[in-house]
Amino acid sequence: MRIEEMRLLTREELEHKRRDLAEEGFNLKMRKSFKQLENPLRLRQLRREIARINTVIREDQTGVRALATAQKSLLEELNASGKEKK
Repeated sequence: MRIEEMRLLTREELEHKRRDLAEEGFNLKMRKSFKQLENPLRLRQLRREIARINTVIREDQTGVRALATAQKSLLEELNASGKEKK
């Protein structure tokens, strides 16, 4: 996910995504220890995406940029538009 897309999400969605990515990273580290990792570059991608999320959250905390506060966030809009196309 690009940083511009992350800025359109609410704080709750960002924190949920960060938890999911951290869990996926933990699972990948465990598989790496057993030498069963298909894509070792995925670990780097996860770390960087978590760092991007942390940056966006920190920008909101310091007042550099505000996060989305709308009732309908980007994820909800994408899900709704995806259902309409099918």
